[in-house]
Amino acid sequence: MVIETNAERETYELGVKLGEKSRAGQVYTLVGDLGVGKTVFTKGLAAGLGIAEPVSSPTFTIVQIYEEGRLPFYHFDVYRIGDVEEMEEIGYEDYVYGEGVCLIEWADLIEELLPEHYTEVKIEKNLENGFDYRRISICEY
Repeated sequence: MVIETNAERETYELGVKLGEKSRAGQVYTLVGDLGVGKTVFTKGLAAGLGIAEPVSSPTFTIVQIYEEGRLPFYHFDVYRIGDVEEMEEIGYEDYVYGEGVCLIEWADLIEELLPEHYTEVKIEKNLENGFDYRRISICEY
């Protein structure tokens, strides 16, 4: 499925819709260059899960845990992972195979650790279509 958005709010609302439909054990991978709106999408997903606290990228902590929504939400940013063993050290499998919803930014860096089934969300921009234009591809694996 491909969705085109033309405003930050539309990208956020797409995240909300996915969050509302998410179920326990759901894993999302989030792929896109710096500045494409990954955090905006993630904030929407969290809102769709009923999380009211501020959501930010866990760039320096690898995982941020939010537990006050209808399901626990585990937000990973693996951009700074040097070795996949670091994921094992933080108990990655407990989150991915747990009862919450996982979102993994920069998941292409840890492809060998991804579960058999996940949903890839890829966000791309094309300045020819405007500064706020985003092409968002959602693919089930």
